[in-house]
Order: sequence, then C-alpha cells, then structure tokens
Amino acid sequence: MRVAVVAHRASETNVSLAARAWNGRPVELVSPREALLTLRPGDIALARLDVREDLAGAEEGLTILERLADAGVQVLNPPPALLRAHDKLLTARTLRRAGLPHPRTSIVERHAKLPDLDFPAVLKPRFGSWGRDVYLCRNRVELERKVGQLALRPWFRSGGAIAQELIPPLGHDLRVIVARGEVVGAAVRTAPPGEWRTNAALGATVSPTTPAPVAVSLAKAAASASGLDLVGIDLLPTGPGAFCVLELNGAVDFRPLYASPGRDVYADALSALAGSMEAVALDSAAADAG
Repeated sequence: MRVAVVAHRASETNVSLAARAWNGRPVELVSPREALLTLRPGDIALARLDVREDLAGAEEGLTILERLADAGVQVLNPPPALLRAHDKLLTARTLRRAGLPHPRTSIVERHAKLPDLDFPAVLKPRFGSWGRDVYLCRNRVELERKVGQLALRPWFRSGGAIAQELIPPLGHDLRVIVARGEVVGAAVRTAPPGEWRTNAALGATVSPTTPAPVAVSLAKAAASASGLDLVGIDLLPTGPGAFCVLELNGAVDFRPLYASPGRDVYADALSALAGSMEAVALDSAAADAG
C-alpha cells in the first residue's frame, strides 16, 4: 500500500506531512496527475488541493480525485467535502444546517439586486484565501461602490461574491487543526496594528495555544459537518468563552508551533488519520465476520 499527499504546491505543510511516516510506511508528495498515473486500488491519497489562484472556482484536481476514488483509491478529504470548504457559500449552508454559529451570509451576484444586510459587512470572493479581495463595507453605499469595482473581475463574473455580517473584531482568532475528529494542534493569529483581518499572509503573528474545551467542541463539530478528514477550523471569538466558525480550510497550512508541547503536529495528524482508518477497517471486518 502506498500513501501520498496529493497537492500542487510543495508548501511547508505538505513537505512536512510527506516527511513523516504512516504507520511505518513512507509518505510521498505527488501532484494530482502523478497520483492518477501511479496510485492503485487500496492506496491512500490525502488530498490537499488549494483554491484556484485566479479565485474563479474550485481546484480542477477535484475531478482527478473523483477518478481516483472510482478506481478504488482511498481518498481522504473527498471532493465534495473539499468543495464545501473552498466555496464559502457552501460553507455557510453546511454550518447553518449543522446548527453551528456562523456569520450571516448572503450571495452577491452580477446584475442581481443586492441583498438586505446589516452593516458593517464583509465582502469576499466565494473562492478565496489569504485575505485577498476581502473588503470591509461600512454602509450600503460602500458596498454598492465595491461591487461596481468588482463587476469586471473574472472571478466575480463567474461565481459572484458573498457578503457576511462583520463579527466585531477582537484582534485575533483561533485556528484549530482537526484530523478525523481529533484536535492535533491549534494557534492564535493576532492581526497587526491597523488591520482587522487575521491572515498570516497579511502580517498576523501566529502563537501556539491550548484551546478551551468550548473551542475544541465547536471545532470538532465543524470538522464533522464538513466531511473533511484533515481540516483547519477558523474560530472567531464573539465574547468571553464564546466563538463562531468563520471558515473551513481543506488545504490548511500549519506549522510546527501548532503542536502541543513536546509533540509533532504533522506526525500526530497522520497518526490520527491512520488510527481512525484502522478502527473503521476492524469494525467492518468484525461486522462481516458476524
């Protein structure tokens, strides 16, 4: 059996995962096309596909993942779950159906009437990451102006945007890494002075933390609702001891500092995935024997 991290980027996270072992087996880092050529029935593919760079939609490798699954490869982070994380409109629907706290979200489409919103509101692409093209609109005039500016952008023309209520910024958020229902790491991201967004790409500082039980429970519930096997859950504090789920990250980047003291977050993630799959296999074998 071969185990592969399937991704386009040799990011720090992907390289680090591929440098660990899966129950003593080596792990490879391959592109979707390489996976299609080399993986066989019974092999394991840990899918870590990004949002498209042009923000125009989901990663085209999702189709390859479907073909791998049809061929008998065990695909972790299956395509429908990745799409629920990549498409922020689907994220909102998924979390709402699960009864989990999430900012009120509306679709903003070209040539369509703007939704009724409470302000301030946040305008962002349906498909996007790293805080790009995310705008704070304090009133309807600002929203209309920004939508007009985006009208010719390819990603807006093809998929529209979403508008979300602004959760009053407290200057930080919490990212929790969940692998098959087990929290394996977490970090606090603190926005730089003058910035309300907490993306590391925009200069936020990242610090290790041990999340409170309420945050752990919420992150696990969001991970379960997403259907993702390895996922980053971004939680916004809404008050003392309270959080809402902001985003799901199917190709989440995380660093060694996310680990609990004395632990290896990458090894722990793979161990949680492998252990859960073994337990499922044993249960299935026992059921067949019965």
